[in-house]
Amino acid sequence: MAISADLGATLEKVVNDLVENGRYNSKSEVLREGVRLVQEREARLRELDAMLAAGQADIDAGRTKSLEEVMANVQRHIAAIAAKKAS
Repeated sequence: MAISADLGATLEKVVNDLVENGRYNSKSEVLREGVRLVQEREARLRELDAMLAAGQADIDAGRTKSLEEVMANVQRHIAAIAAKKAS
């Protein structure tokens, strides 16, 4: 199925330049790559939304740690890294 798209002068120039410079073999190839990248971004955003929802569910269920507890864990981790580098 063919799709016609009005990209506007600026984006059309970008597409043409990419083909003329040999980066892509055709305008269609540039547009397919663009759609593929949008699909990847959308998938990452869905993953992020799922992680945020899981985090909010943890907060709502009281599965949290205090700032002091988190900072103590971070400090222990940093100390372990420093000790490993020193040895």
